[in-house]
Amino acid sequence: QVQLVESGGGLVQPGGSLRLSCAASGSGFSTYDMGWHRQAPGKQRELVAAITSADRTNYADSVKGRFTISRDNVKNTVYLQMNDLKPEDTAVYYCKAERWMLRTYTYWGQGTQVTVSS
Repeated sequence: QVQLVESGGGLVQPGGSLRLSCAASGSGFSTYDMGWHRQAPGKQRELVAAITSADRTNYADSVKGRFTISRDNVKNTVYLQMNDLKPEDTAVYYCKAERWMLRTYTYWGQGTQVTVSS
């Protein structure tokens, strides 16, 4: 069992930056693939960025060059550095942990609100 707690959301002006954190409790953090997803009002949840247990990353086209995902396996934490934020980045951001061990185990955090507005 893994519990995920996001933090770092808030209100920021266009062009500003935020860093989201997702702290994981439970064992085996380094074996999980981690991801950040977001959901804006009236829209489906979408993948923003992901990092595998082998530190391979991928990003949604809309955030490439602006967002960076990273992980610290000592602190059991995954980060999302968000720069040059735009109003369309406004959403609830969710952390996800997933691994396969005979079956897929998937865990979600409760989400943190990011609002980009002047």
